[in-house]
This record gives sequence, structure tokens and C-alpha cells, in this order.
Amino acid sequence: MTSYPPGPVMFDLTGTALHPSEVAMLESPAAGGIILFTRNYQSPEQLASLIRDIRQIRPGLLIAVDHEGGRVQRFRQGFSRIPPAARYLECGETAGLMAQTAGWLMAIELRSLGIDLSFAPVLDVDTGVSAIIGDRAFAREPDTVAGLAGAFMDGMHRAGMAATGKHFPGHGGVAADSHLELPVDTRSLDQLLERDIPPFKRLITLGLDAVMPAHLVYPAVDAEPAGYSSRWLQGILRQTLGFRGVIFSDDLTMAGAESAGSYGARAHKALTAGCDMVLVCNAPEAAREVLEETAGPPDPIRHPRLQSLAGRFPVDRERLLTDPEWLKAVQTITSLHETLQA
Repeated sequence: MTSYPPGPVMFDLTGTALHPSEVAMLESPAAGGIILFTRNYQSPEQLASLIRDIRQIRPGLLIAVDHEGGRVQRFRQGFSRIPPAARYLECGETAGLMAQTAGWLMAIELRSLGIDLSFAPVLDVDTGVSAIIGDRAFAREPDTVAGLAGAFMDGMHRAGMAATGKHFPGHGGVAADSHLELPVDTRSLDQLLERDIPPFKRLITLGLDAVMPAHLVYPAVDAEPAGYSSRWLQGILRQTLGFRGVIFSDDLTMAGAESAGSYGARAHKALTAGCDMVLVCNAPEAAREVLEETAGPPDPIRHPRLQSLAGRFPVDRERLLTDPEWLKAVQTITSLHETLQA
């Protein structure tokens, strides 16, 4: 067991059990979290065992997953199927309640296996041009996005899970996919403040715990992508919007992050700009490079921020599966799927 506090790097694993090389990575003082993918999952029992093994080595590490619903849900069998965000609006007067129920159900099932956080909710405003966002967005109107995402976040909080709003300041206005290229959004800051940023502003006032910036350039505001921009992260997000939580980079192996150079250079640029933790996914050698490049003493500001994202209370899975609230939530979300498919 290693007693280092969480460092600034979150990385992934290759399979359903720890490889010896990954044990050494977990022991790095720069290691701060693990992000899980579908390849890391066979069953709830296997996943719980993997998480216990991780925590035996580094008890304080954050364990995360992209499990927002719809297309982006890493674990399927043994978990409730969460609808894509765009579906709640179709529920009319019960849309907010449905979003809150789904947020709670998603979070409580993950918490019952020891996962700290899911990177949700998506706060991007849909404009009809972004296929990578699409139905991951709650709506096309900023106020509606804020209302439904706020309800989803409330459900997550009731389950003891922190919420991460993404992709600041908004990915919905471009067609390009930042996984494959560096998109450019030419709109002015005033336009972004009017349409894309309001959901972030609203949820920050409601207690949003973390934010993930987009790998997008907004040249009317800054020549750097948002995740590398101190103007976006420290100036607009922290000073103008008053955000005090954790800032995660998006995955530094994405094509949208390549402009900074080597993986180590990308990590340093993101951390210098204002990120508290950087993600390095699907590239073990890149993760090792970033762990080596960022090893150092704990940051007195970053450390307590990261600790605040840990699951807020334990959830017993056996009790959960007989809990009337869980059974009702499962029935509600299942009926939502059936209604929407009818």
C-alpha cells in the first residue's frame, strides 16, 4: 500500500485485472485516478474485485468512468440502461423528475461497486451540427439544458456522487470531432456567453463539483484550445463564473490535444493553464510518460479539491438491490425506454 495523496494524473487499465506493470504505475506519486472502460468490465463481482485491488495499492485514488447514458455507458449487463440525455425532454411535465431519477440510478449503481464518479452531465447545447454530441445534449435551449442537467446532477448528489459538467465552454456548435481533429469555433465570447455558457453558469451556482473543458479553439477568445487556455480556465471559468471545483482535462491522447507536442508537454500545458487533473487514455506508454513528467510534491490547492470528489458515503450493493427506491427507479427508467420506443 502506498500512502501518497492523489496526484494530477488519471489513466486507464488494459484489462479486467491489474497487470504487474500497472501496479508500478499506481504506485507513482503522480497517480491520482483510474478511468474505467468497457474492456475493464465482465461482471459486477469482477469489477468490485478490480476496484478493491486498486484501492489496496492506493486507497485515495479517484475511480471514474464515462457512464452518462445512451451511447456513452461503459457497463451494460448488470447495470440499468440509462437513456441518452435528449430523451428526457420528450417526457413533457415529468422531464425533470425523469432526469433526476436517471441521475440517481446511474450514480447509485456505480457507487455500490466503489466507483467515485461518472463524467456527467453533458452541458453542451445542441445546435444540430455536432454528431459527436447529438443526443448526448439535453436540449437545444440553454435554459432547458440547465434545468434538466441540474435535475440530473441533483440525482447524482443524492447518491453521493460528484458531478462533472462537460465540455466547457461548449462543444455543440461545431461539426468536427475533437477525438479526430482540433475543431475551431469562430463565435465571439458574447455569443458563447449568451448560448453555450449559461448551463455551466447555472450549475456552478447549484454546486457543480467539476468541469471538463473541450479540446476546441475559440480564436475570438484565445488562440489556445480551451483545455490549454489560462484565459478560459482561470480567467473566465474561475474568476468570471466563480467556479471553485476541480478542472479535468479531456483525454490528452485525443487529436484535439496534439497541438502542445509530446504527452508530457501536453500535461504540463494543461496543468499550467489551470487543470487540476489530466486524463491519459488508451495509450499506456503515454500514461507512463506523463506520470514520470508530473511526479512531484502534492499541490496544497489541488490536493483538497481532488479529495472532495471521492464518493460521499458507502453504498452496499446487496442492500441496494432490494431497496424500494432502487426498484422504483429501475421500473421508472425501464418504462421510459418502453414509452419512447412505442
